[in-house]
Amino acid sequence: MKYYIIAGEASGDLHGSNLIKELKNINPSSTFRCWGGDLMKSQCNKLVMHYEDFSYMGFLEVIVNAKKILSYISLCKKDIEEYNPDVIIYIDYPGFNMKIAEWAKTKKLKNHFYISPKVWVWKEHRVKKIKKVVDKMYVILPFEKDFYKNKHNYNVDFVGHPLLDAIDDKKEFSKQKFISENKLSSKPVIALLPGSRNQEIIKLLPIMLDVVSNFNDYQIVIAGAPNKTINYYEKIILSNKDSRSSIKVICNQTYDILRISSAAIVTSGTATLETALFKVPQVVCYKTSMISYLIGRLLIRNLKYISLVNIILDKHVVKELIQNNCNKDNLVFELQKILNKGERSLMLKEYELLHKKLGGKGASKKTAELISKYSKN
Repeated sequence: MKYYIIAGEASGDLHGSNLIKELKNINPSSTFRCWGGDLMKSQCNKLVMHYEDFSYMGFLEVIVNAKKILSYISLCKKDIEEYNPDVIIYIDYPGFNMKIAEWAKTKKLKNHFYISPKVWVWKEHRVKKIKKVVDKMYVILPFEKDFYKNKHNYNVDFVGHPLLDAIDDKKEFSKQKFISENKLSSKPVIALLPGSRNQEIIKLLPIMLDVVSNFNDYQIVIAGAPNKTINYYEKIILSNKDSRSSIKVICNQTYDILRISSAAIVTSGTATLETALFKVPQVVCYKTSMISYLIGRLLIRNLKYISLVNIILDKHVVKELIQNNCNKDNLVFELQKILNKGERSLMLKEYELLHKKLGGKGASKKTAELISKYSKN
């Protein structure tokens, strides 16, 4: 089998790499050509483009870079046509992926979508196009199957959330060894997870760093993205007026950082769910350009929450600081709250319910088996 897989961000890269492993287990002779990141690169035959080079976040940013994005779409179409895959697998990233899927359908190529676009949040009209161009959809959130079936008469497969597999890694972990190897102090850790894209890191990390001087009894550790260097973060730290030499940057080890953390400040996205599954109390942040934010407010009317934790549980469990509310004073206040034993216990109790709702382990394996089964029909 020849697979072409497209992911446009760090979480998609993680889930794409695990999916490739499972597809290889089913058919070791399969070949893979991909758009993604370093993890997918380590598993596929050829990484055509790294998500860092073609992924943009925010309405304004997409508009400003429209010409580049269109050139990447053209490049992707040409590359798919030359490779002529048996199946194209799209991993989330709908703005780019749906354009490719629509074109691929005209070429009679098989379109499989792993991790649904968040059409239950906004652009619900996209479901009509999804039904026309996507042959199989694999959803990872418990309410999505009913959403598609009951509201749109479209059968999809619920496979569970792939993060449960990624986090259930059975590798040996020694807290003391990790602390020693990374030259951390004996103080409890507050983790900063500023995201993986340049835009979100530049917007949010300086605000996160503003809280440092208020938590001298804690060690501040920045969870660096796998596609970034320590030097990249250190430049931002040095430019911050409250920066401290005690701030540590550890790249590509986010899960191990969460294993030792007492609390975290997290950029909205998949990382909020990862943090919850590691049972770390958190404050969620989101900030983009004002134009992108205002456009989003106009288009997204039915979304009560922005973090996956709150969305899945359909209640306010983790504090969300959005746009102007994402500032030093609010961050300090909310972080102090979740470091309090009582608030911490309440949040951890809700995390247990979240874990149960996600459908159990084996999402990557289930998805690979379904893709293999449907591809033979």
